[in-house]
Amino acid sequence: MSKGSIERLLSIMSQLRDPDSGCPWDLKQTYKTIVPYTIEETYEVADAIEREDYHDLKSELGDLLFQVVFYAQLAKEDSRFEFDDIVNAIADKLERRHPHVFGEKEFTSEQELHQAWEKEKHRERQEKSQSASILDDVPATLPALARAQKIQKRAAKLGFDWPDDSGVWDKLYEEVEELRDAVAEQQSAKGSNEQVEDELGDVLFSIINLSRHLGVDSETALRRATKKFDSRFRVVETLVKNKNQDFANLSIEELELLWQRAKSEV
Repeated sequence: MSKGSIERLLSIMSQLRDPDSGCPWDLKQTYKTIVPYTIEETYEVADAIEREDYHDLKSELGDLLFQVVFYAQLAKEDSRFEFDDIVNAIADKLERRHPHVFGEKEFTSEQELHQAWEKEKHRERQEKSQSASILDDVPATLPALARAQKIQKRAAKLGFDWPDDSGVWDKLYEEVEELRDAVAEQQSAKGSNEQVEDELGDVLFSIINLSRHLGVDSETALRRATKKFDSRFRVVETLVKNKNQDFANLSIEELELLWQRAKSEV
């Protein structure tokens, strides 16, 4: 990206926010009102990558970059910081975290490199806050699954973790049984929806912990499973439609046969 191209984008953003001739929609936006668009654009980038549509990825990355430029413009108007400050901040951080590339530091193994990286990140977190908790800068606004995964990873860095996945499996089975008990109590009118929700949350949390121990990103795994279900269900829909049938008139056994056929095709 040439210097001229980013200057063009910054100039466009400035014009959009011009009090006299700017766009009414852009002028009424604030840091908080554009957050939903930032999140949406991030997911659209992920979707383009998932689909391996790299032409679309170029466009989606541009939309995401525009979000950064928008925040920079708002901050400039408030005399907080400018776009160059954002660029310099991340450049400084990358150089600081890679002393083996931009300095004279040498590491003998990937593990040693990772330890140094985490140590530097910990130092940066301590500079941000005087609080003793390692969890302080995990955003509360992260999607629940991603936040759970990040919190578990942070806690593990302090040794708060199972030594291997056997303990995680045991915990998962324990939480499943507690969920079964809560559901049974609810159905007998002795329990509550809140108890079931709590126990179900514990099961989900345990599954995320298991995925971490297995070296699997739980967000990616869930996205793949959802995509797989989406593809197979569309096949089932087509099969039902081709037979001039209605879902409501099909038994569970008939639907299961169609599902198995879909699985063999997708």
